[in-house]
Amino acid sequence: QGQFVESGGGFVQPGGSLRLACVASESILGVMGWYRQDPGKQREVVASITSRSYTSYVDFVKGRFTISRDNDKNTVYLQMNDLRPEDTAVYYCNKIPALSSWGQGTQVTVSS
Repeated sequence: QGQFVESGGGFVQPGGSLRLACVASESILGVMGWYRQDPGKQREVVASITSRSYTSYVDFVKGRFTISRDNDKNTVYLQMNDLRPEDTAVYYCNKIPALSSWGQGTQVTVSS
């Protein structure tokens, strides 16, 4: 099972930007995704990227978030722009479908 280490979260004001990174312990070939989790809710995919870098986004992040990957570095990124308070959550990366092993996630807090 792969392991993932997420980083890059933080506290930003509305309209700000963050760049999340996820380093995997093994090859990330295949579909990779960034997930978010709100307290008391299940994780949900917000962005995904295939091995050929085809991307997909949920509606509420389209035009604001960009997912990318560097297969040589086993790393997936999530550029988050124009952040909104409703983007506040813990963000995780994993394969799609997800492996059973999750990283610790990275907290994103958007508030004025």
